[in-house]
Amino acid sequence: MRPLTEDETKMVFEKLYKFIGRNIKALVDRPDDPHCVRLHRQRVYYVREALMRRATCAARDKLVSLGTCVGRLTHSGKFRMTIGALDLLAQHARYKVWVKPAAEMQFLYGSHILKGGLGRISEAVPAGSGVVV
Repeated sequence: MRPLTEDETKMVFEKLYKFIGRNIKALVDRPDDPHCVRLHRQRVYYVREALMRRATCAARDKLVSLGTCVGRLTHSGKFRMTIGALDLLAQHARYKVWVKPAAEMQFLYGSHILKGGLGRISEAVPAGSGVVV
C-alpha cells in the first residue's frame, strides 16, 4: 500500500472530477473523518486515515483489500473506475438520471435509455458529461 504518484493522482482525480465536479473537495477534505487515496496491487482505494495507519502493520502480501475500491490502474497507465466507486459518486454527483422501472431492464442488458424511459434528470446536463444512473 503506497500513496499515489503525481501522475496517478492526476488521472484519478480527473476521472472523479468528470462525475463529481467541484464536490471532489468534499470527498477528500472531511474534517470529521479524514480520508485518503492509496494504491495497492494496481487498485486505488478510498480509505479512512485511521484505518490506513492501522493497516501499515500488516505485510503487503497478506493485505487483500482496504477501504473502498474506487478503481484500478491498467497496464497501459489509464484509470478505470469500478462498481465500488458508485456509492461515492451517488453522494456527490453533479448530474443524475433516474430511470423508470420499465426501462431499467433494457439498461441492465446493455441497451441505450430512450427519452421515454427517463423518470427524472438533473437540470442543465451538458452533452458528453458523466452522469450517475
